[in-house]
Amino acid sequence: MIVSLRYKVARKLLSVPGMLLRRDSARDAELLVLRHESAVLRRQIVGPVRCEPADRFWLAALSSLVPRHRWRAVFQVMPGTLMAWHRGFIAARWDYGARRTRTGRPPTKTALKKLVLRLARENAGWGHRRIQGELARLGHPIGASRV
Repeated sequence: MIVSLRYKVARKLLSVPGMLLRRDSARDAELLVLRHESAVLRRQIVGPVRCEPADRFWLAALSSLVPRHRWRAVFQVMPGTLMAWHRGFIAARWDYGARRTRTGRPPTKTALKKLVLRLARENAGWGHRRIQGELARLGHPIGASRV
């Protein structure tokens, strides 16, 4: 959620110069992309280029300022990869992972478990329905299957 919000803010901030100076913004965005790519390459002198999440974030955000027909010449990755990164950052906004609750039955409180066991121990002739009724009278509404 936080990453997608940052991504959205970064895209909005980067689009302001694009609105003001339409022709110069594409050139400036290309320069920013090339500077960022050179920083990534300086970080890893040997081996294939590996973009970290922060690199993906900036390259996907800057892609909105560069015309699509120039993407192959400007970016080190394929245009489809850029679009996949963009979709990933936008999809994180609609994930609702923080709102998800645990599935299944909520856990029973420890004190209530002890009370059920005590009632069952002290009143061996009672069944689970009777124990449930006594607990309900004491102000602990609990299902019979929990007893």
